[in-house]
Amino acid sequence: MQLEELPRRRPLTPGDHLRDIIEENAVTQQQFADALGITRRRLNEILNDRRGITPDTALRLGRVLKTSAELWLRLQNQLELWDAVNGPSAKAIARLKPLKRRLNAA
Repeated sequence: MQLEELPRRRPLTPGDHLRDIIEENAVTQQQFADALGITRRRLNEILNDRRGITPDTALRLGRVLKTSAELWLRLQNQLELWDAVNGPSAKAIARLKPLKRRLNAA
């Protein structure tokens, strides 16, 4: 994804998506956490955006929800990239200069 392709508004978090899935399936956080093989606390932290989706969690979500792990990692990555582009260090990053390539002397 190119920076120009980032949405203007902050993307939904993986936790937002998971809250919808929990509600649609009429399960509790504990039931969903048990299905994933993680603690309710870990799930709650994801749902409340205090913890991101790790590769381990992405694999678990993919297995339980019959999706790909890549989907969950992509959602997390898009969110983090948007936050970085729109965060406090964005102006300093924009001022960075690319490295100049050296020509190999033969």
